[in-house]
Amino acid sequence: MSKVIVIGAGPAGCMAAATAAQNGHDVTLLERNSKIGRKLMITGKGRCNLTNAATDERDIIENIPVNGRFLYSALSQFMTYDTMTLFEGLGVPLKIERGDRVFPVSDKSVDIVDALLKYIKNSGVKIIFGARVSSLETLPDGTFKTTLEGGRDFLSDKVILATGGASYPTTGSTGDGYDISSSLGHTIITPTPSLVPIESNDPCCKQMQGLALKNVEIRIIDNKSGKAIFKDFGEMLFTHFGVSGPIILSASSHIRTISESKYTLSIDLKPALSEEKLDYRVRRDFLEYPNKDFQNSLGGLLPNKMIPVVVEKTEIDPTKKVNQLTKLERQALVYTLKNFTIPLTKFRPISEAIITSGGIDTKEINPKNMESKLVPGLFFAGEIIDVDAYTGGFNLQIAFSTGYLAGTSV
Repeated sequence: MSKVIVIGAGPAGCMAAATAAQNGHDVTLLERNSKIGRKLMITGKGRCNLTNAATDERDIIENIPVNGRFLYSALSQFMTYDTMTLFEGLGVPLKIERGDRVFPVSDKSVDIVDALLKYIKNSGVKIIFGARVSSLETLPDGTFKTTLEGGRDFLSDKVILATGGASYPTTGSTGDGYDISSSLGHTIITPTPSLVPIESNDPCCKQMQGLALKNVEIRIIDNKSGKAIFKDFGEMLFTHFGVSGPIILSASSHIRTISESKYTLSIDLKPALSEEKLDYRVRRDFLEYPNKDFQNSLGGLLPNKMIPVVVEKTEIDPTKKVNQLTKLERQALVYTLKNFTIPLTKFRPISEAIITSGGIDTKEINPKNMESKLVPGLFFAGEIIDVDAYTGGFNLQIAFSTGYLAGTSV
């Protein structure tokens, strides 16, 4: 039996601790917060997109653009269906939604967090809350000394670092793990935000702040090539700084670097209609109220907050009667509805990102067991590693898979 310290009680740390304990080790889980899974509570808008129902490892890897191949061993040990089996066995019924996203039937993240807590307790893990690690040292005999703020020390044979990234620091992901790893000689790939809202300098965003659009299609256009680098359908939100919402967060993970005038967001407000069918719809609306001003004729097509913005983008006189609009003006309206553009300038701060891109260099970790190649007995799990995925439950699956592999390997 080895003494194992696990630092961080997010999904990766909890999985690592429970697995190590089930394998007969004496496991202590150190968590800086007063509860486990603080960040887990807010994922998926509080619904917790637990994993993805894809059953082929290659499908998962395709959705992990940063160092996906590093995870083959972890996924072969603990796949998406293993995650689903585990939580349903813990009493949490699951459901599958669009894009094979897996959620608890209750739509409550707290059910997943409660199940994890039950899992680690039943596995025999000792949990210490309010435990902020100030340093981690290797001792001459190859063991470890973990020191907490306040001076309390823990001696152990192995350590699993699962402290998360640098996003949402209020949940405990403050980047402490990077400092600890760096002090032991590890290289840190500079953390950057991923799955993050995007800023725009277009004043129309502030004008429409709070407006959520459903069932729209977006494209991210590379202004230099004119080509779309990303396309998705779903829900987005206008904010005082720019744009957010599920499809915007997905888009951000496809953009590796961003700068002013590099990318444009193009929104198809009526993706179910071709330009020809939309033109027919517009003409039908105009015929019904031929004497209405243009600015007052769009209530059936658009939410109120968006009408003045669309009118301005079409450059049509807002007071012009719709029965006086030319064919070219009507086509300008249809084009705007199908190609509503917003210039993108930069990502929001990493503190607002759901996921951190960057972290411990994967070249310094053995992918077959998650052990450090530089420090024997030190293991990594979860977001602290330089791997990140698109939305859809893939990032949490990375946490569970690497946590499981680290926990079995100690």
